[in-house]
Amino acid sequence: MDPFDDLLRGVRASGAVFSESVLSAPWALRFAGDAFLTLCIPLRGEGWIVQGEGRPRRVREGDAAIVRGPEPFWFTDEPASAGRPGLAREARCGAVDPVPPPEATEAGRTVLVAGAYRLRGEIPQRLLRVLPPVLVVTDGEDCSGMRDYLESQLCKAVPGRQIVVDRLLDWLLVCTLREWFDHPEAAPPAWYQALGDDVVGPVLRAMHQAPAEPWTLASLAAEADVSRSTLAKRFTDLVGEPPLGYLTDWRMALAADLLTEPGATIAGVARRVGYADAFGFSAAFKRVRGVSPSAHRATVTLPQPAGSSSGTRP
Repeated sequence: MDPFDDLLRGVRASGAVFSESVLSAPWALRFAGDAFLTLCIPLRGEGWIVQGEGRPRRVREGDAAIVRGPEPFWFTDEPASAGRPGLAREARCGAVDPVPPPEATEAGRTVLVAGAYRLRGEIPQRLLRVLPPVLVVTDGEDCSGMRDYLESQLCKAVPGRQIVVDRLLDWLLVCTLREWFDHPEAAPPAWYQALGDDVVGPVLRAMHQAPAEPWTLASLAAEADVSRSTLAKRFTDLVGEPPLGYLTDWRMALAADLLTEPGATIAGVARRVGYADAFGFSAAFKRVRGVSPSAHRATVTLPQPAGSSSGTRP
């Protein structure tokens, strides 16, 4: 387990459904502003993503794009098509129908697969804060084989297709994010780059693997087989804060989500994030987040039942 694993742990498509598959120019699909992340993959053809005042981004066959919401955006045959009267169509879910095989699709038409993710909680928000409004990964090597397999699943009705498609969308989302973080134009968080460091990487993984462990600077230094002073300097230089400061911040983010679980108690959450008693945990939570655990829980909507995320293919 590492910080990247934790950020994506609750990001999952569920109940993906599909409707009309073939888009003939001119066309313009409007994605309503209700998803915090939308994965767009043209299986055939290409299009443009237009969102607000940002520059349009071209997405070709073989590319994968992620749009950060919840602001609405357009996927169009050309930027000028966005918002054209009489042309716009709302991207919507519909009946599950197989995608026409490549030989049955006319030249010049586009087939788009899109997975919408409605994220809740503090940990997924940490992911959103490090993403640009639109990111495009060009012909990612890690994703190419999965795209082919996704299309093969969509071209026929087979038992278990629904769950297979959902998990493929999740796989493609993770691959796309990982490739983008490694891209020169990306600005990944400091901890992501530090994961590859021989000293800081093992310490980050240890903290995320066992946040309830009674970590000290000495025990964390032992994970990397270095001295406390070496760890403190190296960690601060690469991550931007001391190891124990990072650990407290991560524990409080984790606690913020645990507090919203049905039946959760402050004492129980305290133990799960490494505090022996509710008093010490409450003091730390209020110091870091500005409100008490009970006040936080009172202001956060409880998670929705499973199935609140969906993938759509317009």
